[in-house]
Amino acid sequence: MRNLAVLPWTNWSARYEHWRFDIALALAIAAIEIVVTSFVGQHQPERRAIDAGGIALLVAGAGALAFRREYPDGVLVFTKIATLLYWVLDYPRGPIFLALILALFTSMMYGRRLIAWTVLCTGFVSFLWLPYLFGSEPAPSTPAILILGGWLLLLGAVAEFARVRRERSIESERIRQEETRRHISEERLQIARELHDVLAHNISLINVQAGVALHLIDERPEQARTALSAIKDVSKDTLREIRSVLDMLRQVDQEALRSPSPSLARLDELISRAETAGLQVHTEITGDLHGLPASLDLTAFRIVQEALTNILKHAGQTTAAIHITRDERELTLQIDDYGRGATLQDGIGKGILGMQERAAALGGVVEAGPRPDGGFRVVARLPLNTGQ
Repeated sequence: MRNLAVLPWTNWSARYEHWRFDIALALAIAAIEIVVTSFVGQHQPERRAIDAGGIALLVAGAGALAFRREYPDGVLVFTKIATLLYWVLDYPRGPIFLALILALFTSMMYGRRLIAWTVLCTGFVSFLWLPYLFGSEPAPSTPAILILGGWLLLLGAVAEFARVRRERSIESERIRQEETRRHISEERLQIARELHDVLAHNISLINVQAGVALHLIDERPEQARTALSAIKDVSKDTLREIRSVLDMLRQVDQEALRSPSPSLARLDELISRAETAGLQVHTEITGDLHGLPASLDLTAFRIVQEALTNILKHAGQTTAAIHITRDERELTLQIDDYGRGATLQDGIGKGILGMQERAAALGGVVEAGPRPDGGFRVVARLPLNTGQ
């Protein structure tokens, strides 16, 4: 609602600034045309002395520039007519074409190329021959025709060049804005994945431990105490990781750097939490996991974390196995659930989709589905040449 209230004011303010600038520009051009033409007209005795009619034509042509943004075509035609009348009536020559040139450039800048070139072509004929037809000038000579034709072609070419430059600038700005929006969207998606992975895993652990504590609080309070202690530790870590993600959102990374980033180096910590919740995990690692690209290391950790989360949520206290293999080309993760297993109908579709999106961002792939002899399996293949 606030944006809806601000936008009209912002648009009105911008239009007001344009309006003020155009009025000031029109007044300045009118002043230049009148003052300079009046001065040089004193040295043109063969011309008609500038009077109220001539001044009115100059003011009218320049004054129309105040509306050049709203009506570029109409302003161009009106300015040409006013300038042509001044020319045909044989008033003193001077910088009387300033308003017409600016109107032509404005029309060209707004993409009105047809009418701009039409005005140029008709201007070439009318400014040469109408004074002759009205008897105020002799027939145009060949040099005059060539000079005016070349001058108008040069004016049209410069206007076209300025139009192309402006359009390219607008297109570049549009591409830059789209790129910025795309980066923002990707960052939001990355933050959403981080929050999902952190919350889904840790809250699942808290939920399991809370269930254990409620079940044992009367019969075996010491074991319930252990479960509650685990809840405290997990909730503390959850708050820390959420704070780290929010710091990334605010682009404040000083605090986040104080704690280690999620990576396969913290795999033992991740497995320890899962085992505290009652899940037995067997781990097998082939190859050296040191020196992995940061983005790949984080993605691998989150995939293992999400897979363990799904096992805790859908299989309960059971046995799982994690196989990690690194070769020259890729890092392979295989997480097996030897319990009841889960299906996409159990509500883990978004978790699997998140794993697949993470892997796809690095050029990898994630496959998930039931194991042939029961349970569930997640396999991720992540190429090492991520370039990140």
